[in-house]
Amino acid sequence: MSITLESEEHTALRAAVAQLGKRHGRGFDRETLWSEAAKLGYLGVNLPEEYGGGGGGISELSIVLEELGAAGCPLLMMVVSPAICGTVIARFGTETQKREWLPALADGTRTMAFGITEPDAGSNSHRITTTARRDPETGDWLLTGRKVFISGVDIADATLIVGRTEDSRTGRLKPCLFIVPRDAEGFHRRQIDMELQAAEKQFELTLDDVRLPADALVGDEDAGLLQLFAGLNPERIMTAAFAIGMGRYALAQAITYARDRTVWNTPIGAHQAIAHPLAQAHIDLELARLMMQKAAHLYDAGDDAGAGEAANMAKYAAGEACVKAVDQAVHTLGGNGLTREFGLASLITAARVARIAPVSREMILNYVSHQTLGLPKSY
Repeated sequence: MSITLESEEHTALRAAVAQLGKRHGRGFDRETLWSEAAKLGYLGVNLPEEYGGGGGGISELSIVLEELGAAGCPLLMMVVSPAICGTVIARFGTETQKREWLPALADGTRTMAFGITEPDAGSNSHRITTTARRDPETGDWLLTGRKVFISGVDIADATLIVGRTEDSRTGRLKPCLFIVPRDAEGFHRRQIDMELQAAEKQFELTLDDVRLPADALVGDEDAGLLQLFAGLNPERIMTAAFAIGMGRYALAQAITYARDRTVWNTPIGAHQAIAHPLAQAHIDLELARLMMQKAAHLYDAGDDAGAGEAANMAKYAAGEACVKAVDQAVHTLGGNGLTREFGLASLITAARVARIAPVSREMILNYVSHQTLGLPKSY
């Protein structure tokens, strides 16, 4: 009896994307790769067929991002545009929103950013201070607040902003999602000067009474938290794919170097001090991928609760595995690991992203200890 963890379709998709990544490589042009990936159907592989997508799920989209990352050309906005925003609109958007956005997100002609993180709240949805209130005369929404570390706002046609509205029954604030066009009046952005080398820039956003029509609200005003986590679980899964791909890329460079680099007539990869840490890094990446596949399967099957636990675990495991793989790769190359020629030094900073965003490793440990193990909270 044989057990196949990946279908023939998934294996074929993985091979095809790997070839695309190989053609572009580490020196890739983001816009060119984005456009080609879109034309091949990879960007919208998770979106519904009736709106121009591939009819697949996060399982397929995570394969695309992982393989591009393993080839040295990851597309960070895949985590945001099709995975978070596309998923939320596909599941909860109005028919008008679906027809306006999903085909364009799938064919790459439009891109959407996602704004949840705030200076004083991080990604804690209960502490978000960006508020949305109704104009009683027009029915328009007015958004006021700040966001920070929002990726790709300059190249996005709109940003899906997480705000909070007042519950008319309880008076308490509840999260809601709004589509804010890039050129909306009162919607300002400031680029953050980052050490991180990435094609996608980071921004601080200011919303100063940004006026939006009533139909800018995505989904049901009373189901904001459900809709929010419908986007955050794919984000965690895709961040795991991003990290696993990066770790695989770094590890591949180290393996090639360890095979070729000879000292005292012996390839350095023959020495266990070099070989064993690389083997451990490979094992950790493979284990992280298994959890990512489980999380994606649960999410695509509609098990939001099960997917939430698995997605957090996958993101944690992938972040840890990626950091260790990059560190070991740099160490294997020695001084060469810090040169531009081999392209590993910049990954030292990039690998940390998977430990920090979209939620820190410590908050995932909190989640597992409270939600999975049933331990009490200290806060």
